[in-house]
Amino acid sequence: MAADDSRTIADLLREAADRHMCSAAFREENSRGRMRYEEPSDLRCEFQRDRDRITHSKAFRRLMHKTQVFLAPEEEHYRTRLTHTLEVTQIGRTIARALFLNEDLTEAASLGHDLGHTPFGHTGEAALRECYSKEFTHYAQSLRVVDLLEKDGAGLNLTYEVRDGIYNHQGDNLASTLEGRIVKFADRIAYINHDIDDAVRAGILTENDIPSALSEVLGSTHSKRIDTMVRSVVKRSAELIASGSPGIEMEPEIKEATDSLRAFLYERVYYSPQVLAEEQRAKQLITRLFEYYVRSPEKMPEFYRRMTDTQPVERSVCDFISGMTDNHAINLFRQLFIPNAWGRRSEYF
Repeated sequence: MAADDSRTIADLLREAADRHMCSAAFREENSRGRMRYEEPSDLRCEFQRDRDRITHSKAFRRLMHKTQVFLAPEEEHYRTRLTHTLEVTQIGRTIARALFLNEDLTEAASLGHDLGHTPFGHTGEAALRECYSKEFTHYAQSLRVVDLLEKDGAGLNLTYEVRDGIYNHQGDNLASTLEGRIVKFADRIAYINHDIDDAVRAGILTENDIPSALSEVLGSTHSKRIDTMVRSVVKRSAELIASGSPGIEMEPEIKEATDSLRAFLYERVYYSPQVLAEEQRAKQLITRLFEYYVRSPEKMPEFYRRMTDTQPVERSVCDFISGMTDNHAINLFRQLFIPNAWGRRSEYF
């Protein structure tokens, strides 16, 4: 940088990124900004700031102790929400880089996509949907975390595009940026493949159980399946971008096989007797905790007690429980509902 150059490091980073990105990439100067205005950084681009805020948040650290599929596993090699999030981020950045899109936006949205996930994964989400509201979803809760619950109610004040990518990463939702749409594909590619890996580790599946027709299309190993799916997203999306109708999609044959593999997982893993038995216990645990704290909101931490002044008690209880790790929920349940063994008192003998 020349001595009289008034450009900041952040300006130079944006210029370098702009030269690298294709015309369909989302550029920071087009951002709809933050909920509350902040002075730009002279060192980091805005999506980089969002990434850093997410990785330094309490909600991100808690992902280390939240379940993916196998509830509160003791064996250390099962995935958690944190390892899942890191795998999603890696896949997302690989796709964004190959398509010459905005890697920083993709990374930030990927890192934040599951911040609102409940203890016990989708089981906890289903429990809160039943006892709080049928509208409850982990992706809406993730947005609530970054907008309101982090930093003692101040939120992280993220950019619109990162928030949009977080909220729209699942279901029929469609993010407004290509980078946000990548997160949806990266999430599915990650969980389909690592859930197979964990199911094999748990003894529920073997690699040979996977239908041969799917292995022939997608590959017969964990790494080959991921490679096939990622390459397919890159190839099809590159074609769409080149055609002038940008989108993020998989090639039809690979998408069909991927959807079939996901259906196979639901049948053989997610709805297996071993998993369902633990899920039922987890749902009962979450339900009991919810009912208890609705009756006794004064027993919640001060932050959640204070929130009951401006929102229904049930909403505050939902926020409190959603933020718990698996072990925190288990320990609270034990303290509240499991009697301690009565210790022998020596003077009686």
